[in-house]
Amino acid sequence: MKDGLAPVLVFLAAAAGVAWLQPPLARAAHKAGERDDVYSLPPPGQLHAATLGYDAAAVDGIWAKLLVEYGTHWAEHREFEDTGRYADAILEIEPNYRPLYRYIDTMMVYRPMQGTIADARAARRYLQMGTREFPDDAALWLEYGQFVAYGGNTFLTDPAEQEAWRKEGAVAMEHAVELGAAPERALTAATLLSKGGQIAGALNQLERAYAFTEHPSMVEVHDAIGRRIEMLRQQLGPSQAPEPLPVPFR
Repeated sequence: MKDGLAPVLVFLAAAAGVAWLQPPLARAAHKAGERDDVYSLPPPGQLHAATLGYDAAAVDGIWAKLLVEYGTHWAEHREFEDTGRYADAILEIEPNYRPLYRYIDTMMVYRPMQGTIADARAARRYLQMGTREFPDDAALWLEYGQFVAYGGNTFLTDPAEQEAWRKEGAVAMEHAVELGAAPERALTAATLLSKGGQIAGALNQLERAYAFTEHPSMVEVHDAIGRRIEMLRQQLGPSQAPEPLPVPFR
């Protein structure tokens, strides 16, 4: 009987030990998961020396690290606030790293777990940098325009600032069309301007788009733009000439 009792006592003692240790260990693990991540890269100004001349490889490695961290934090439902730091590191080494400009707005404002007004403004700055680095890139201009007109705009709380962003986005989208983006975007941009009371600006924009959609392959959008022009002219009245649009951000 004694020989049979000993294993039972050992089992009960082990179970009691686990029950006693589990709560504090769980609390410790939870606290560890909530701690800020350790950002291991040196300051941007020191990165050139740290890469030892392997700039392209370093940039690809940092970009891959950013993607992994972004996805891991989403999977673990943890805050991730280092996107801007990784972006600054990449752009310090390679200011014309195009993949970053294509996705930085999403990664900034739709980060784990929730973006902020500050993130939206930071994303806008990065996109502006992209249009400076790639002034003739229609896709980047369109990304920039759509973000400030729609995505980033939803994070703002001041109606005047929201309207200013919508107008800025409309101008950027119109410029994207001039660079080769889908002509339909000209109609979107004109709608944004006209809703904001910028009817003459919308008309000016559409008349330019109408001029470069005369090719037979674009007959449908050309006719749609023409109909919208006539509607805006009726709203504006014959006495008001279209005002010139502001020069897109450079």
